[in-house]
Amino acid sequence: MKNLLFLFTFTFFLTFGYAQKAPYVIYNAKGKKVSYKKMLKTLEEKDMVLFGELHNNPIAHWLQYELTSDLHASRPLILGAEMVEADNQDELDAYLAGTIDYKALDSTARLWNNHKTDYAPLVDFAKDNQLVFVASNVPRRYASMVYKGGFEALDTLSVEEKAWIAPLPITFDPDLPGYQNILKMMGDHGSPTLVMAQAIKDATMAHFILKNYTDGSLFVHYNGAYHSNNYEGILWYLQLQRPDLQYGTISTVTQENVHQLEAENKGLADFIICVDSNMTTTY
Repeated sequence: MKNLLFLFTFTFFLTFGYAQKAPYVIYNAKGKKVSYKKMLKTLEEKDMVLFGELHNNPIAHWLQYELTSDLHASRPLILGAEMVEADNQDELDAYLAGTIDYKALDSTARLWNNHKTDYAPLVDFAKDNQLVFVASNVPRRYASMVYKGGFEALDTLSVEEKAWIAPLPITFDPDLPGYQNILKMMGDHGSPTLVMAQAIKDATMAHFILKNYTDGSLFVHYNGAYHSNNYEGILWYLQLQRPDLQYGTISTVTQENVHQLEAENKGLADFIICVDSNMTTTY
């Protein structure tokens, strides 16, 4: 991992150092530029941090690793991610414990196609530092069931299967702006059950985050930015159950000009990582 980070840093310097063109800028919710150090100092005081990424953005993945490493220096951490589904927790735990290798994990768990390049470094960080890593997302087959038949479809699951989703019945507010925006973006392809399928993911991730959280620790969760943008999604469900905890959020956006945050990107999160849209993607 150190060699990969060195290569990235060296390439980063060659690509952007001489041209003095920043590939990303960090902003606060109001659109004011802030330093990485400021973001770190703020987030290390929280109980939970939701790091909203763009799944193919290398800057987001690099900063996830850097932030996790730096937070670990000052706080006991628990890690978790959307990118591993809850019913693969046993396989993930076996890998973390060293009883299976990466090849076995890849063949037994439903890892994302970009896991090896983008998420394996985070999982390996947990392994090397003996940290818990939570597979938080709902198994996709259950989200598919909700999309086809609404929340009622989950009533047909066995007790064992229900262990991999948020407890039923699912609290749901279809009028949340984020869910309404999904319908707007999808146009004729949108439906109430499509939004429910999004909500079962949000609710399940929140459920497993809270289930594995311990007082005094800092839970860092990696998820697609839309799952926590505008303080909704996962965060809405977390605050519903634990309003007493202190939460921090990060979002990732791309712009042609990173030196002024566009109005539509203000307020997405406590910190917004604005990446040059010309930045190479991981897939």
